Amino acid sequence: MRVKTVIDSNGRTWQVRRSIEWSRPATGDDFEHDIDAGQGAAVLILSSLAVFWIILFVWSPPYLHVPDLLVWAGVALLAVLFPARWWTRRQWTLVAETPGDYDSPAEKWTGLVRGSSKAREEQRVVVRMLETQGTPAHADSPLQPVN
Repeated sequence: MRVKTVIDSNGRTWQVRRSIEWSRPATGDDFEHDIDAGQGAAVLILSSLAVFWIILFVWSPPYLHVPDLLVWAGVALLAVLFPARWWTRRQWTLVAETPGDYDSPAEKWTGLVRGSSKAREEQRVVVRMLETQGTPAHADSPLQPVN
């Protein structure tokens, strides 16, 4: 969890934090991403990939020598590719909240962002918006007020 304390243009103190979501929340906005495309697409892609590799090995000349280092590098790349993609595409929750005081009520804004670099950039934008305009939301902000 990354937390930043910000004093906005009105003098209020805000806590802006981001944290990774380890499970996918069920939201209506992302419903179309949760729909399974079916097994037909997976079978088509895997069979075309298998045909590609078969053609590659059948048409290779008999004197071709592939170094072991190249084979192991390919295996290592495949072993690291999917966990790295999973890690960089996880959803992050952004929260901007301020405790209430005698002049203004408490506020809490939350939103979801996909990807660690996008979450880091969005946190910077929220901090900048608070410092300059006194509100965490901007025109394309994922943050929404929570009651």
